[in-house]
This record gives sequence, structure tokens and C-alpha cells, in this order.
Amino acid sequence: MHSMTGYGNASGQFGHRQISLELRAVNHRYLDLQFRMPDDLRYLEGRLREIIGAQVARGKLECRIQVQNVHSTQETLQINHALVAQLAEANELLRKQYKGLAKLGIADILHFPGVLSAPAEDEAILADGVNTLLAKALTEFNAARTREGEKLQQHLLARLDDMTDIVQAVMQLFPHLLQQHIDKAETRLREAVGQVDEDKLKQEFVLFMQKADVDEELNRLQTHLVEVRRLVTEHKGSVGKRLDFLMQELNREANTLGSKAIATECTQASVGLKVLIEQMREQVQNIE
Repeated sequence: MHSMTGYGNASGQFGHRQISLELRAVNHRYLDLQFRMPDDLRYLEGRLREIIGAQVARGKLECRIQVQNVHSTQETLQINHALVAQLAEANELLRKQYKGLAKLGIADILHFPGVLSAPAEDEAILADGVNTLLAKALTEFNAARTREGEKLQQHLLARLDDMTDIVQAVMQLFPHLLQQHIDKAETRLREAVGQVDEDKLKQEFVLFMQKADVDEELNRLQTHLVEVRRLVTEHKGSVGKRLDFLMQELNREANTLGSKAIATECTQASVGLKVLIEQMREQVQNIE
């Protein structure tokens, strides 16, 4: 199980370029990829999306790529002689037309954009470099998400244990609570009316039992808890959306249990379950 929150980075020198690649992600309903990179690397975006999409299912993920030129002492700068000739020709022409213009100096020419350049970098070298760094960053990124996922798993399992204890306790106690409630109701009814028609009393209790019986809700709670535990411990891949749905179902059954409560024990159980469900729901929002 993975968290949607993660971070990974990698950097290295490829040819005359120093490349840094950074991945960072937060939770999101679906996979939202955003790239920040130099325009001359934009042609790689499609392939990068495929690589990331094969390993990440959900999350708002930003991939940032920065490239810097590295000038070593052994590197030979290239001079654009054609551009130098054009600058000199333009300077002479303008000096004839406009008196008082100074000649271009060597420093002026060398600082003009495009006159000096590092040796052209092979696109294949840069592409291979980006792919290499992405693989390293993804490894670190996924490792971070796995570590966070393990923490989320332990958090969910602890609350699943607490919820299971609550449900089992109510299931064991409920028959006694129900009988106790029926006895009290019958006693009060007899005291109020004196003589009670037994058949009518039985009919009323049947209707009461239908409204007060929470056996179905307790069974569904148990079923949902088993499924949540299976997803958290056994399922491979993206489980966040399914867990979020199960949180809604658990909350619905807990609410019904509270509305049918015939004793304070049932009300307390309903409240305790809803508190634990809400704690789980907050963590489920971060699960891929």
C-alpha cells in the first residue's frame, strides 16, 4: 500500500550539462502530472508521462527538471565566424551612415548572443540522462511512498481492531439488552393499562423487534471491516478509492446502529465507531 505523498530527486552530469530531476506529490483524486522543464526538453514529456504513469496511479505529481551548462578547462568554445563577420559588416555600415559611432571592440563582439557557444550537445545524451535520473528519482519516490504507506497501514489496522472489538461486544451484549428492554416495556405497559391482550402485546413486540433489531447492521459492519482489512493487508495496487467507499458504508451502518439504539451501550458503540471511522477516513484520503 502506497501513500500519495512522496518525494524523490536525482542529479548528474551528462556531456556538458548538469541535470537535476525532482519529483514531489500530494494527494489527489486521480493522477495529475505537471512538468517544469526547459523548452528544449519538452519533446521528452510524452515518454516521461508514460514512465511515471506506469508506476503511479493517483496523486498530484510535479516533475521538475533543471539543466545547467558545465564549462570545464578542457572544453573548447566554438566561435560563430559567420555571425562575427555580419556584426563587423553591420558596424562598418552604420559608422558610415551615422558619424560618431565607435567601432565594436572584441569584448563587445564576444558578448553578443550566439557568438560563443559550447560544443553542441547530442540530444540522445540528454535524453538518456533524463531517463536515467527519472529512474533513480522514481525509486526514491516510491520508497518514500511505501514507507508512508506502511505507517498508514498500521494506523488503519489499529483502528480496525478497535472497531472489531466494539462490534463483537455489542453482538454479544445485544440479546441481553433487548430482552431487558422488552421486560421493562412489558412491565410498564401492564402497570399503565392493567389488563393487556396477549395477542396484541405479541404483535406490538414483533413490530418493536423489527425496528430495534440491529443484527443486520452488525453483520454488515463485520463484513465491511473484513473487506477493509483484506484491502489494507493483502491487495496489491491502488486501493484508496475502494477504501474511501467502504468508509462511507461503515459510517452509514454506524449511524443506523445509533438510530436504533435501545440502550446507552448501543449509543456509545455508535459514537465510538463513528469517531474511529472519521479517523480512518482522514488517513484514507492519503492512500493511492
